[in-house]
Amino acid sequence: MSTTATNSLLLVGRILLSGMFILAGFQKFGDPASTAGMITGAGIPAATLLTYLAGLFEVVAGLAVLIGFQTRIAALLLAAFSVFTALVFHSGAIVIPGFPDAANGLLTVFNQLNMMKNLTIAGGFLALAAAGAGAYSIDARRGSVAIAA
Repeated sequence: MSTTATNSLLLVGRILLSGMFILAGFQKFGDPASTAGMITGAGIPAATLLTYLAGLFEVVAGLAVLIGFQTRIAALLLAAFSVFTALVFHSGAIVIPGFPDAANGLLTVFNQLNMMKNLTIAGGFLALAAAGAGAYSIDARRGSVAIAA
């Protein structure tokens, strides 16, 4: 594969990986109650504060990956965040009292899919951390990382 193709794919990968986190981070500022409820449901204290901190983290780290600034660090942090959220918020069965068994079963399947999605995203971030941001990035302009060959 040519250097141009490799660097173009790294740029597209950064755009695709970062977009979800930037949008999710801003969503937490617009509707903190949803995320705070999930955090509280997991038995973690200070849910509202953690919601805002998670939102800030997602926006800042997502933007860092998008523009290719400190990409390897941001990618490793987002990989760890993705694994953490998969295991803490998406690893168990969903059982809502009073809901039909079929509805709880469907919610459990969706929860398992979210766990797998988060783990898959973590894999993408680990690959990005290994490869670096590529030529179309601030990291490359600063000369702080080797350009992908």
